[in-house]
Order: sequence, then C-alpha cells, then structure tokens
Amino acid sequence: MKCQICKKPSVINLRPHHMSLCKEHFLNWVPKQVEKNIEKYKMFSHDEEIMVAVSGGKDSLALWDILNRLEYKTIGFYIDLGIEEGIGYSEKSKELTIRFAEENNLSLEIISLDDRYNVNIIDMAKIAKQSKKVCSTCGLVKRYLMNEIVIKNDIKVFATGHNLDDEVSFLFGNTLNWQTSYLARQAPVLEAHGNFARKVKPLCRMYEREMAAYALLRGIDYIHVECPFSEGSRTIYYKEILTDMESVSPGTKIHYYTKFLNAKKEGIFDKVDQNELERLQPCSSCGQPTSAGRCSFCSLIEKVQNVQIEKK
Repeated sequence: MKCQICKKPSVINLRPHHMSLCKEHFLNWVPKQVEKNIEKYKMFSHDEEIMVAVSGGKDSLALWDILNRLEYKTIGFYIDLGIEEGIGYSEKSKELTIRFAEENNLSLEIISLDDRYNVNIIDMAKIAKQSKKVCSTCGLVKRYLMNEIVIKNDIKVFATGHNLDDEVSFLFGNTLNWQTSYLARQAPVLEAHGNFARKVKPLCRMYEREMAAYALLRGIDYIHVECPFSEGSRTIYYKEILTDMESVSPGTKIHYYTKFLNAKKEGIFDKVDQNELERLQPCSSCGQPTSAGRCSFCSLIEKVQNVQIEKK
C-alpha cells in the first residue's frame, strides 16, 4: 500500500479511517489527532501545566512525547508499586520512564510505596483480602497518590494515557452490568472539584494499535509485557471481544464510544445521581476527600503497619 498523502510506501493501514500513511505522515498525523481531542473536549491550554501519569508503558510515554512535541508544559508522575514478579516489573518500568525523561529533558516526580510507607502493593492486597484481585488495591493506591501529588504541586490538570481500547472496554463492562453511576461519570474530561484536579484523557479516541505503532516508529523504549497481575482480568477479556468485532467491522470501537458520548450529551443519564463528589468530606487522617470519616487508603495502610508490628 502507498501513503495517501505522498504515495511513498505506507507503514500502517488505518482501516477505521480508510487510509494508509508512511512513517513521516503517520508521526505527524497522530499529534494532530490528539490536539483535536484536546480542543474538542476543552481539556487544557498551553498556559496550564499538565501532570502526566506515566507507567513505562507505550500509551503514557507516547502521550508525554506527543504533549512535548505540541509544546505543552508537562511534568511526569510515576508510582513505584514494588511489583517485582516476573522481570522485576516495577523496577524495569521505572528505569524506562526515567530514561525517557532524561533523554527528552523532561521533569519527572517519583513516589515509591516502599520508601514512603515501607510496604508494596502485594502486601496491601493481601491485607485487603484481594490477593487474587491486586488490580482493585492498585487502583485505590494510584488514585490516592495521584491526588496527593496533585495537591502537593498545586496541579490543575492531570492527564492519563487511556486510549480508545481502554475506554470502550470500561464502557462495555459497565454496560453489561448496567453500572449507571460509572457510565454517567465516564468522559474524556472529569472536571475539577475541591482538591481534585481536572482529569483528562487526550488519547481517548486513539486506537491502542495506533499508539503502539507511534511508540515503535518514534523509537520510544517502553515495557512490552503487561503487569503480571493483569492476567485473566475482565478488562483484557472485554478488549479481546471488541477487537474481534473491530476486525470484522472496522470503526466499531470509535462508533461505540462516540455514540455513547452523544447519548450522554443528549441527557440519557441526567436522572442518575452524580453528586457523590458533593458528599465528600476531608479524611480525618490525611485530609483527602472521602465519603467516610477516614479514607480507604489510610485505613488499609494502618492495617498493613499493624500486621508488620505484630510480626516483629
């Protein structure tokens, strides 16, 4: 196939977009699409500093690279969860993130669970009785630490590398279970509230395949393996189902996602209670917003520390 723009040999066939592009034009096309998303959903401006959650994976590093190319002001944020199974997952992903930041002269903040709380995510999952569902504990920890770093740095915008495949898998799972409160909150932009920064997903309309190709062609060295605890997760299963549908009918994912956003805009979830943020109060221990007197993170950390004391 030939590039639709210059007629040189193409490196990727973008079936949902009915076009093929060479390396040069593909690497120019991706940032333009991301900037369109930023402008379309009014995510942020060039005057604002954006904190980018980076994990060492293709999507987050590619997002950081794209925002840098588009000349946005960014600071990276990496959470060292202490996952050393397999290849030493956390250590390897941290190494790649640090190298990317140094090579591109970008600022990076790192928080280590071990350094700060003398614990790793596996210990926390065991205490939470979620040793077979580490992802649940991981999500709790990430949300807490992300909010903590945002408050510390007075950041107003927090960007994550969720791509279209991530978004439609969440959408699919929440639709199967008809989780209306989650569906009502799912969006490219979650506006700021209290101590919560504005959360944005600039890659929300970019296919995972497109981001993998972008990272490869840009020479971004990222961790290629999935987290060792993600095996068997429903999210991955949903992704496989939707990818099978996409292969039969290109454009299925973007159609599904945009139709969902249009339905939200038309008021399909207007009667769903979306006022959970209004009912939050400061945690008695750390001051972060919580629906209880004490947040789940502080309660879990205390349990872990008590177990550690008992073992001594």
